[in-house]
Amino acid sequence: MSAFVIDAFEFCRNSGHREGVTPVAEMPRLAADCADNSGEIRWSIDGSLTKQGYPAMTLTVAGPVKLACQRCLAPFEYEIDSSTMLVLGKDDEDADGIEEVLDDESIDVIVGSRECDIRQLLEDEALLALPQAPKHEVCPDTQLLDALKTEKVSPFAALKNLKSE
Repeated sequence: MSAFVIDAFEFCRNSGHREGVTPVAEMPRLAADCADNSGEIRWSIDGSLTKQGYPAMTLTVAGPVKLACQRCLAPFEYEIDSSTMLVLGKDDEDADGIEEVLDDESIDVIVGSRECDIRQLLEDEALLALPQAPKHEVCPDTQLLDALKTEKVSPFAALKNLKSE
């Protein structure tokens, strides 16, 4: 079994801890959303039990990625920094019940697994940390943008010349 595949329930019960660094290039879904696959994500996962006794994992991901600015299309560095708690249910019905008991929007309840690939959870967390419309605070080179904004001549301007006095 891979070092990244864990029994999520045992991991939580035993207060497990894992941490590491994964290159963006090894996260195909994240790399697809980035301008290039440079950078690496520092991560950690800690297992615990909630005060109600439910198994829970706290995932933390951080690191720089290159995104394409939606305004000027130039790449820029974006710092991912996210942490979330995942509470585990045995199945969909159990997860729905836990969600009702916890009644906390900041906690996600998922169906746990005895063969959980933590790489998928980490990549999901990194993807959720990306902005919906990435853009610079202030675009550094606005030449392309300015070229698009230049004064366009109306197609009806020529008709004005045909108008008789």
